[in-house]
Amino acid sequence: MTTDLETRAAPSETETSDADRLAIDTIRFLAVDMVEAAASGHPGAPLGQAPLAYLLWTRHLRHHPDDPDWPNRDRFVLSCGHASALLYALLHLAGYGLPLEELKRFRQLGSKTPGHPERELTRGVETTTGPLGQGVGNAVGMAIAEQLLGARFNREGFPVIDYRTWVFASDGDMMEGVASEACSLAGHLKLGKLTVFYDDNDVSIDGPTSLAFSEDVGARFAAYGWHVQRVDDGNDLAALEAAIRGAAAESERPSLVVVRTVIGYGSPHKAGTADVHGSPLGKEEAEATKRALGWPLEPLFHVPEGARAPFEEARERGRQMQAEWEELVARYAAAHLEEGRELRARLAGELPEGWQGALPTFEPDEKGMATRAASGKVLEALAPVLPQLVGGSADLTPSNNTKIKGSADFSAAERNGRYLRFGVREHAMGSILNGIALSRAFVPYGGTILIFSDYMRPPIRLAALMGVQAVYVFTHDSVFLGEDGPTHQPIEQLAALRAVPRLAVIRPADANETAQAWRVAIERRHAPTALALTRQNLPVLAETREHAAAGVGRGAYVLADPAEGEPEALLLATGSEVSVALAAHKALAAEGVRTRVVSMPCWELFAAEDQEYRDAVLPPGVRKRLAVEAGAPQGWHRWVGEEGEVHGLDRFGASSPYKDLAKAFGFTPDVVAARVKKMLGQ
Repeated sequence: MTTDLETRAAPSETETSDADRLAIDTIRFLAVDMVEAAASGHPGAPLGQAPLAYLLWTRHLRHHPDDPDWPNRDRFVLSCGHASALLYALLHLAGYGLPLEELKRFRQLGSKTPGHPERELTRGVETTTGPLGQGVGNAVGMAIAEQLLGARFNREGFPVIDYRTWVFASDGDMMEGVASEACSLAGHLKLGKLTVFYDDNDVSIDGPTSLAFSEDVGARFAAYGWHVQRVDDGNDLAALEAAIRGAAAESERPSLVVVRTVIGYGSPHKAGTADVHGSPLGKEEAEATKRALGWPLEPLFHVPEGARAPFEEARERGRQMQAEWEELVARYAAAHLEEGRELRARLAGELPEGWQGALPTFEPDEKGMATRAASGKVLEALAPVLPQLVGGSADLTPSNNTKIKGSADFSAAERNGRYLRFGVREHAMGSILNGIALSRAFVPYGGTILIFSDYMRPPIRLAALMGVQAVYVFTHDSVFLGEDGPTHQPIEQLAALRAVPRLAVIRPADANETAQAWRVAIERRHAPTALALTRQNLPVLAETREHAAAGVGRGAYVLADPAEGEPEALLLATGSEVSVALAAHKALAAEGVRTRVVSMPCWELFAAEDQEYRDAVLPPGVRKRLAVEAGAPQGWHRWVGEEGEVHGLDRFGASSPYKDLAKAFGFTPDVVAARVKKMLGQ
């Protein structure tokens, strides 16, 4: 397989020829016509970025439009997702099967060309972008995934994993904290196959960036440990070519290329102003721009003869590159049988057969253990049979119990390590996990305490939107973390996370439910999962030892029923409150009050069950229901109904030992039992 710089850059011509100019202006005016047709969008960035995009996509980007999922392709991330019209023009011209009719339906219901790129919707889009900075963070994750896979599988003479990650970023990306967090880590890790092109056009929606932004971005990135280059004219293909080559030649550091462009280039009256950032040019200005650049006014969405030729040549090179790679992988599999089998399975997103057999079970124990500790034991048991598991913590390793014993840290010096030290960068951690997950070769996880899920909600939401697998290990899941006090005690976080579509939030009651929660999270290959785990010890329940394996995956199950007769009331609980509900159930039974205890570790999984199962667990005829959870009560009324009640928290916590907090807030068996009797009129 040939991967040298000359092949990546072929052909070698760097002057702006008539053919170059034709293709570049085709990109520009496809974007302009998209935005005008929609009467909505961002034409400025595509007009300024088109020369760089053209050069990268036709001469450097290793990709094969006929197979967008070719594992060894380069990744292209449009972090400034508002410039989506640029990407759609490229996908159309490059042959990704995005027809002109879809470009004409830009930003319309049901189109393949939404306002911001969506990975699951449009063929060739690597990641869903739009919230600024997220694409940069995803790209860092993609670069980490490439290094992890290369370290695991590459052998002498067999570079089966060898691709680059290229990013287009805007002023807004550079202002967002998540990009700063991720790029700081990328410099520390020396991710040399990552290149970010910074579209330095000095304009944001409000006006000139000088209103709020005056830093030297290149100097900041140099301080991060990046290789920094500058191109003074974004229309200078020779300078852009040299910068791309310079980035590709730098193997020790990630690269930032600061490209000075003119937003809305070619627009006689709006170029270089905020007027062209997030609004259409308008019919008159669009026509004036076409005249200024020598482009015909009609037809709209014009693709002249010859404009596709450079993209077709790139497509043919991509076809040849993939064929060479497939041949290399075949020879690799013959020379390295075990690694070859694993490589193909990993790249296909397959899990090892029978891995569930490694899940531990825990014997009943009144003293028990914290579910965060149980989670650590589960990780330790699964790591040897699931090489896909890779992850870490945002500087809370001993608190989250996320370290795999015997696993080295992934670092600039050690690419075989499976443990990621994210530092105090929760937001970047979430975004990086998404980038790793997009490779399909890993089950990535990241740990912090539940209160700090707020710091990483945007990438959690994007993981759910994209349907990618990430596992969030959220420990210290309630006020019962204790003495650290209300700044660190989650109240509304469970409710907020449960509001995210496709995200499964699992709050296990004990060690056995925790093991099954991990099973569910690993099996959810196309959706993210949040685990909410305790700091404090919880008893390992005999009931979960018997029923958790079948029940957790269904979201809720019956933990205890009356010895005789039908229940008069239902006790619903999650996490640490399940043992409280179970103790209340036993106390009530001694007084002749019949209750059923339902463990509800995951609402989302339970809601996905059929009505028959839901009614079997929560009989419609039993209307007296009490939900017990040490968090905000929002959402529980779906399960308790009009006659039910919620024993939750509608206030912040307090700094105190957790047992004192349990008494102060009424999360004790006697208080729960008293509420049930009051509901029943006793």
